[in-house]
Amino acid sequence: MEHPVTAGSCRFYPFSDRTDLNIDPTYGELRSKEPVARVRMPYGGDAWLVTRHADAKKALSDPRLSIAAGAGRDVPRASPRLQEPDGLMGLPPDAHARLRRLVATAFTPKRVRDIAPRVVQLADKLLDDVVETGPPADLVQQLALPLPVMIICEMMGIGYDEQHLFRAFSDALMSSTRYTADQVDRAVEDFVEYLGGLLAQRRAHRTDDLLGALVEARDDGDRLTEGELVMLTGGLLVGGHETTASQIASQIFLLLRDRTRYEQLHARPELIPTAVEELLRVAPLWASVGPTRIATEDLELNGTTIRAGDAVVFSLASANQDDDVFANAADVVLDRDPNPHIAFGHGPHYCIGASLARLEIQAAIGALARRLPGLRLAVEENELEWNKGMMVRSLVSLPVTW
Repeated sequence: MEHPVTAGSCRFYPFSDRTDLNIDPTYGELRSKEPVARVRMPYGGDAWLVTRHADAKKALSDPRLSIAAGAGRDVPRASPRLQEPDGLMGLPPDAHARLRRLVATAFTPKRVRDIAPRVVQLADKLLDDVVETGPPADLVQQLALPLPVMIICEMMGIGYDEQHLFRAFSDALMSSTRYTADQVDRAVEDFVEYLGGLLAQRRAHRTDDLLGALVEARDDGDRLTEGELVMLTGGLLVGGHETTASQIASQIFLLLRDRTRYEQLHARPELIPTAVEELLRVAPLWASVGPTRIATEDLELNGTTIRAGDAVVFSLASANQDDDVFANAADVVLDRDPNPHIAFGHGPHYCIGASLARLEIQAAIGALARRLPGLRLAVEENELEWNKGMMVRSLVSLPVTW
């Protein structure tokens, strides 16, 4: 059913309930005919959906489109939960920039280069166990998930055996409809209690890990508040593993879906960094659009007038399929260069851990391509199960053999 509006027909969003890596063809139609389209969101009413690469980049860096302006309000959105006003994404621009500056020191190019040998070492260690156990193996549970979890635990100074405590919180936080509001609230309460104990330990015994650094962090003479510490630590633990684990598994799947891709990387491992950029472009991470932005004043976007108070949402997956930017955008071109994808976002909310995520994905794929040339899917593609009710597109398991 369509609803007539000034800008044309208002479509119901999402267009389908796909959770795998295929995106609905409606996005392609909109890029061609209605790049800034009116859509009816599952919650909160109507929004403008941006689908083209150039428009998304422009709008994502426009300060007049504000996540903070919609935080805590019943604005049009994809998830039943409201954007938290005291979460990092929902903070006013000055507060958001201040906290990003503090965290950014953990992800400088030098720090990522310094940690690279350890990431490669852990990827190889995980593959040692895979090979020793023998096929079939599940590369979600045996590689894609443990690698980023181990790295973020080491960076934060948290024992790997405590991962279940923050992974329960992470699953609840990344849920769109899988968990009820009460279940999410309980998971948050349990995590805050757990984190409070960690912070007390750091205050009693100083450490030089990232959590210790956050406890000691100052910006313009002001220490982080307790609430800011909890928010940042939670964000780092969730963002430091959940999305990267999903991408590692998705990218391996895409390589094995057409084994000529995997064979190409085995023969030419120097292509892996470029290939990972292409796989980031074509493997959509988010199951839906990201946080809603609210226009704080009237503006124009690709000939469409956005009024103050209007809601705007973006499809990064659609933008990364834009044929005006990527020749043969539907194809997987492992040596595509340049590749200006926006898989990590754009503007002030660009993913702060992008360099670490790239490193971990490259290490995982590199270890596989180097050591298991015969790697292949152990089941048919239609037998793979994808998680439902979550904000990210992720495989439940990835059975392989060799």
